Amino acid sequence: MELSELIRYLDGYLNIVEVPDDDRAWNGLQVEGRRPVERVGAAVDASEQSIAEAVRRECDVLIVHHGLFWDGGVPVTGRRYRRQRLLIESGIALYGSHLPLDVHPEVGNNVLLARALGVEPEGTFGAYRGVEIGYWGRLGVLREVLAARLDDVLGGRVRLIAGGKAKVDRVGVLTGAGGAMIGAALAAGLDALVTGEGAHHTYFDAVEGGLNVYYGGHYATEVWGVRALAEHVAGRFGLSWEFIDIPTGL
Repeated sequence: MELSELIRYLDGYLNIVEVPDDDRAWNGLQVEGRRPVERVGAAVDASEQSIAEAVRRECDVLIVHHGLFWDGGVPVTGRRYRRQRLLIESGIALYGSHLPLDVHPEVGNNVLLARALGVEPEGTFGAYRGVEIGYWGRLGVLREVLAARLDDVLGGRVRLIAGGKAKVDRVGVLTGAGGAMIGAALAAGLDALVTGEGAHHTYFDAVEGGLNVYYGGHYATEVWGVRALAEHVAGRFGLSWEFIDIPTGL
């Protein structure tokens, strides 16, 4: 299929115009490609390694959650030049979707991780620029049971800050750097917040506020959306796809 057709579909499906985001996210097409799309690559980050792997696997477009421009408008030198040169010389297009992918009701990071934990979303919490970006639902298990379930689902040891009740009912999921949303989780009446990471002071925010917080790693909590999105467009348009897994351990 033509790249322009795929981009129009992605822009609409992800609602990138309406969902607010950090100005550095640049949701949408970030680097143009120059060939028809037959193979879709998906990666969490637009790193030099993931781009090189997309070239090696002969992908025609690479869909990422964290795009090229998080360090702002800076000269295209050094590693920034190497990343963009790989894309341009190979003809691979790069498409980024940050918060629009986090909040999407079908292929979003938050919804998919919640359901993988057995939490069916009932509502939202955590406003960012007027839009609530986290999902919450009910579980009704001991907090240690949820920690063990997260260990299994994410494939690694999860850090539990046991600041709340021993039994968790209302569980919120906000992937990535959701530690900043502890106050919003408390305001929503949640017993637990599942996220990727948070700053040092969030330990005291959780303990003194009375909230169980689970840090599963930024990367591990955000592999869900790009995989599901690539699988979705591949199925819809008869394309092949693969996930390029470059874990950071963070």
